[in-house]
Amino acid sequence: MDMKLEVVVVPVADVDRAKDFYTGLGWRLDADVTTGEDFRVIQVTPPGSLCSVIFGTGVSATEPGSVRGLHLTVEDVVAAREELVGRGVEVSEVFHDAGGVFHRAETEGRVAGPDAERRSYCSFASFSDPDGNEWVFQEITERLPGR
Repeated sequence: MDMKLEVVVVPVADVDRAKDFYTGLGWRLDADVTTGEDFRVIQVTPPGSLCSVIFGTGVSATEPGSVRGLHLTVEDVVAAREELVGRGVEVSEVFHDAGGVFHRAETEGRVAGPDAERRSYCSFASFSDPDGNEWVFQEITERLPGR
């Protein structure tokens, strides 16, 4: 049976501020539905993604800004970083992990610049939404077999 990740719920404190931020990234606004004072759902989708992001009022009991390590795959991490910086978003410098595989939590083990060989899966940049939910660009130019 196929299983596909369809939606990621991101907890936010200010729904309109989050909506402005994510649509300001160039993400498509799929829905903005209110069914009362205590329930509003916003759905946005990153360009090229099959998975959407939902936030709103009454959507999550999780603390706003508590989500870490949401990954957005890009073909060119340097270009993706520059695009968001051009949209006014604070984005980390491009980095790779000292161990050469996957990045660690927070900033531990980060080495400035992309992976020296520009291997797929090994170069990153990170940014946060206004609440502090963390997103990571991961450069993938060639998928692993079977992916």
